[in-house]
Amino acid sequence: MDKVSFLHPAFLLLLVLLPIAGLWLYRKRKKYSTTLTMSSLNGLESNLSWRARLKPYLIVLRLLALSLIIIALARPRTVDISNQTKTTRGIDIVMAIDLSSSMLAKDLNPTRMEALKIVADRFVDNRPNDRIGLVVYAGEAYTKIPVTTDKALIKQAISELQYDPTVQDGTGIGMGLATAINRLKESKAKSRVIILLTDGVNNAGFIEPETAADLAREYGIKVYTVGLGSNGMAPFPVEMSPNGTLIYQNMKVVIDENLMKSIAKKTGGRYFRATSNSRLEQIYDEINQMETTEIEELKYYDFDEKYRPFVVLGLVLLVVELLLRQTLYRSII
Repeated sequence: MDKVSFLHPAFLLLLVLLPIAGLWLYRKRKKYSTTLTMSSLNGLESNLSWRARLKPYLIVLRLLALSLIIIALARPRTVDISNQTKTTRGIDIVMAIDLSSSMLAKDLNPTRMEALKIVADRFVDNRPNDRIGLVVYAGEAYTKIPVTTDKALIKQAISELQYDPTVQDGTGIGMGLATAINRLKESKAKSRVIILLTDGVNNAGFIEPETAADLAREYGIKVYTVGLGSNGMAPFPVEMSPNGTLIYQNMKVVIDENLMKSIAKKTGGRYFRATSNSRLEQIYDEINQMETTEIEELKYYDFDEKYRPFVVLGLVLLVVELLLRQTLYRSII
């Protein structure tokens, strides 16, 4: 039987005694049979009827019946287990992503922006029980997706991230952080987190990053800051050719790490530097591990008892054996 368990498996040990009982019954069989003593059987032919030949096998019926009853006592049953998870302490997360033209730099493969999109998509997959929102910023900032449990919507928005030349260029870190705070300040989640990513220095917007950090601390929002870009020189887009392709030029990578560290320290977060694709993946994995959500798993067990057929069949075999001994085989020598 597939997936059968026993409530009282110790009863199955009694099956070991059945061969001993069978041997004992076989040796005692003559006690229950009528015997005739003769000085010699020479000249007599053995002509046992089929009933007489089958009588010893009544012992088999009894042993089989006992086996079935023992199995019934062990309570065989199948179980159907269903799981239900319940998020007991959820987290609201907003990813604030820099979309300035420098995100098209090619020091990550194939560009900073494309590398980030792959990692951010995987991060969303690893947070199935949390709400996630998306804020983007360059010279100005706006909410692309409010915090939501719709992971498909978030993943689609991430896949559509791209530099928009019609939007004012620049890096408004303070604007991006303030916009993300605005999405979380009314949240009732047990933990509220912002992952602020940039690849440059604050040079746009009318909100100072330090002011936005103070605001995050006041609301109890933790900010993890990520500086994206290799050390030294990197190919940056500097202009667009007449045919619409970008022209790249090697330029020095500059990230205001002191500012990013200060924001993280004020809010109880951490600063990370992503200098390669692999390091960027590691950073998001570390954040994922640090910000864990408590999950309550409920298991429901549906037992289907299987002992009844064994009891019924065992009793039937005992009754059959008793009837045969008291009727058909009562006068058999």
